[in-house]
Amino acid sequence: MTSFKTIEWKGRAVRLLDQTLLPGRVHYLTIRTEQEMWEAIRSLRVRGAPAIGVAAAYGMYLGTARQRPRTLAAVRAAGAEVADYLATSRPTAVNLFWALDRCRGVLDALPEGTGAAEALARLHAEAVEIHEDDVRRCDAIARHGAGLLRRARGVLTHCNAGALATAGVGTALGVIIAAAQRRKEGFIVYADETRPLLQGARLTAWELRQAGVAHRLITDSMAATVMQRGLVDAVVTGADRIAANGDSANKIGTMPLAICARHFGVPFYIAAPLSTVDFAIRSGADIPIEERAAEEVTHLGGQPIAPKGTEVFSPAFDVVPAKLIAAIITEAGVIRPPFRQGLQRARRRAG
Repeated sequence: MTSFKTIEWKGRAVRLLDQTLLPGRVHYLTIRTEQEMWEAIRSLRVRGAPAIGVAAAYGMYLGTARQRPRTLAAVRAAGAEVADYLATSRPTAVNLFWALDRCRGVLDALPEGTGAAEALARLHAEAVEIHEDDVRRCDAIARHGAGLLRRARGVLTHCNAGALATAGVGTALGVIIAAAQRRKEGFIVYADETRPLLQGARLTAWELRQAGVAHRLITDSMAATVMQRGLVDAVVTGADRIAANGDSANKIGTMPLAICARHFGVPFYIAAPLSTVDFAIRSGADIPIEERAAEEVTHLGGQPIAPKGTEVFSPAFDVVPAKLIAAIITEAGVIRPPFRQGLQRARRRAG
């Protein structure tokens, strides 16, 4: 259990922990419209693929209900409009589209003659189920992954894939914290700061402190030295989208970690729910990569750190080739190469 909740349904609104203000301030937002949810997703007030999926599902319900549709056809039309709008918030996190498609599917499957009130109730119930489903998936991922780290003394992670990125205990950080709790002592986490938005420094270090897990914050460029000195026995990160062959997109800076881990003989693991696997995409070459605003690189804390007018290349994610991944940890178990077959089997087992 965590001491905070990233996302909650509160009566007629969603309560979100504003992650842009951490660690300096713990502040919750009340989201009542699809526009507010779109802004929260786009501006990273809520972030992490699973949490974005949950937020999008609630946002679709809020936006659809706000139009006060009077017939099933009107509910479907409003839902489709709101879903299309929310889908434009962030292009890479596949859980966003997965959750919206689930909600569309519920409305499409309703028999003709269903009243508008019942249709809206079913849409809300689906959003709640997506929320509760993520909690269960995170628990299973943590349980399956902790066994991989039973002999580890040090583990390195990148960005934030903890409770702040999900509705549950987290994916990669959930695995790491579960392993730390089993070990009790002699276990330390190295957390990359994660430039340019410092999710590792602001969020992962904060979560590890909340959980009472020993940790050291490092700059992204120190990771290779940490591995070279034998300070970590594994690298565990999350993912925002996984292709059918196992290529995995995650926060920019993850691919260099995988390359270094291979060089130094350190196993590199991805922890993510099966909802993050996009089976329609054959390889990482087809994963759309979001590009962020130049100010995220040229400024720090609102202050310029580069000459005015400096051109910037700022992809939000990079793609780790499947050949560099030792295993993908999912709610269905630990999947090892070849990933295409393993992911398909896990998908069938999970139903």
